[in-house]
Amino acid sequence: MNTSVVNTARMLWAALRMLLVLTLVTGIIYPLVVTGIGQVAFHDQANGSMVKADGKEVGSTLIGQSWNIKGTDKPDPKWFQGRPSNSGYDPLATGSSQLGASDPTLVKHVKAAKKQVAEFNGVPESEVPVDAVTGSASAIDPDISPQYADIQVKRVAEANGLTVAQVEKLVKDHPQGRTFGFLDQPRVNVLELNIALKELAKN
Repeated sequence: MNTSVVNTARMLWAALRMLLVLTLVTGIIYPLVVTGIGQVAFHDQANGSMVKADGKEVGSTLIGQSWNIKGTDKPDPKWFQGRPSNSGYDPLATGSSQLGASDPTLVKHVKAAKKQVAEFNGVPESEVPVDAVTGSASAIDPDISPQYADIQVKRVAEANGLTVAQVEKLVKDHPQGRTFGFLDQPRVNVLELNIALKELAKN
């Protein structure tokens, strides 16, 4: 047999063996090891940080959601409301509106939203925080600032037949500090807050 043919066959066989080994290691063994570590060491995070209420999954602490009156696009006064979302909180369509801070369309939208939030919560427009009228870069931010939570307290208390003091305490009991103690800003997770609100309203 021609030497060049033999050498070519050997090279092809070596390449095939390498392909099989790498496929086994990187395509099967490595994913199984990483998945196993994730399930053991970071079970909640690996499964989407899902939250259960009354035995059912009601959402993720990582993804915001709408709190509207059922069957409408109007915010439900019974619930704390999250940040506006450019994508309707669709995790498959994340991203901001891409409008600059001075864009006339954005300025007009923010002014209208500020007026709406102020009227909805019965507060002066001067008390409406920035995160109440602007979306996040991802459009699915699940958190709001303590300031935004605070201006919603009175409205939520009245809608649920609770005292302002009860709802104020609820907000104070659900803060999230800065990541690693210095990153981000203090915030409140809307899903966790509303789940606690639902339990409080039952009692």
